[in-house]
Amino acid sequence: MTHPQESPGSRSTGRQIQLETHGLDVIGDAERKGTPRTLFWPWFGANVSVLGLSYGAFALGFGISFWQALAAGVLGIIVSFLLCGFIAVAGKRGSAPTMVLSRAAYGVRGNRLPSVISWMLTVGWETVLTSLATLATATVFSRLGWGGGTETKVVALMVVAALTVVGGVMGFDLIMRLQTWITVITGVLTVVYVALVADHIHWSTVSAIPAGSAQQFIGALVFLMTGFGLGWVNAAADYSRYLPRGSSSRGVIGWTTFGASAAPLLLLVFGLLLAGSSATLSKAIAADPIGALTTLLPTWFLVPFAVVAVLGLVGGAVLDIYSSGLALLSAGVRVPRYLAALFDGVLMIAGSVYIVFFAGDFLAQFMGFLTTLGVPIAAWCGVMLADLALRRRDYDEGDLYRPRGRYGDVPLLPLLLTLGATAVGWGLVTNTAASWLTWQGYLLEPFGLGGKSGAWAYANLGVLAALALAFLGTLLLGRGRVREQEAQAPSPSPNEGVYSA
Repeated sequence: MTHPQESPGSRSTGRQIQLETHGLDVIGDAERKGTPRTLFWPWFGANVSVLGLSYGAFALGFGISFWQALAAGVLGIIVSFLLCGFIAVAGKRGSAPTMVLSRAAYGVRGNRLPSVISWMLTVGWETVLTSLATLATATVFSRLGWGGGTETKVVALMVVAALTVVGGVMGFDLIMRLQTWITVITGVLTVVYVALVADHIHWSTVSAIPAGSAQQFIGALVFLMTGFGLGWVNAAADYSRYLPRGSSSRGVIGWTTFGASAAPLLLLVFGLLLAGSSATLSKAIAADPIGALTTLLPTWFLVPFAVVAVLGLVGGAVLDIYSSGLALLSAGVRVPRYLAALFDGVLMIAGSVYIVFFAGDFLAQFMGFLTTLGVPIAAWCGVMLADLALRRRDYDEGDLYRPRGRYGDVPLLPLLLTLGATAVGWGLVTNTAASWLTWQGYLLEPFGLGGKSGAWAYANLGVLAALALAFLGTLLLGRGRVREQEAQAPSPSPNEGVYSA
């Protein structure tokens, strides 16, 4: 691994795609390139997956009407990806990975805790996306009469895993090129899919869905936030770090939010219309979120649909495996970035095997996974956003790697805020559908919210509570620490005493 100020000579600054040798190091001035507009491609490509259609069924599953689900979707998607946009600003201000920039708030080695959580979340997401791509391929092959059993799933898993792992191992340049092609191909084929199944929409049925309670609306809102933007905040600066320091902060925020939100918003609306038109389809999506969508298609479009489904899911999985490798390094593992990504790929394959061949109820486990890890990630996001808002200067590059530097080693305040906000958050969410998570929700009764079976049990208030508590706590208690850091002179010896893992 290189030190913060080193510029690996093996990395090409031209158009040729090579193995990225950067790990946790700061990107040198000579290698910062592009404009905020280029952020559109990786973010759009990672979120154009047809899985966005299935979120329509997920949202209606909270017992709310079409209009309530639409409002929850628009608000949840835009706000959650706006948080990504804010954190992406840190990337161009520090030119280091997200979980390295997080050291300014958590300390150099205190940052290991959120790094481990970030690693778990990204590995979990890449596993989910790979599993969905495998199941979708098997469903398509089954409808075509080409098989669809164990052999098909094994081959599909191998192909999807290979695409994902190669992209993650090769790194930034290949990912940016890959995401551009994924955006174009999946964008066109998704439009064709929408045109082909539009006649399955029955507005009279959709509009007749009764409205749900405020608690059910909030539950859907938080689920959509965790399923979209809050699932990406811990990687939001990994791509903006390659932009020149002088890039527009508004541009970074705007293009990140727009690129990430555009496809999910359109797909969610159409997914709501489809799921709201057929209770049978909505139920099938819970078991096979992508494959169930093929039941509406003519046979001749099944293969193109498999292409758009797999590419869209791979687009998200590639970004996840890239960021999970960086998070693993930030957690203290001392290996080259590409080996960290390869290790995460092995875990991804093992997890996908379990989901594809052994797991029963996919949706229950998926929702439990999102809300459980969504709480500590929301707490981290609150700390990170407040810390970023308090700063008036760019990060000191050397001190991001120096335990005795201005950012400290293991400061107690951010860690206690994160742990406290997470404890409160887990006490306000429930996951009764997943048996291993029934311990959550322990504060619903003491807080007078009706306990684990009351009206607020499935509102997932804990995610919002963790975000708010960590943000306000840092904003109120962390100002002096940030001012003291920024009052110090720049590091005279950038590489002296650095902590390289």
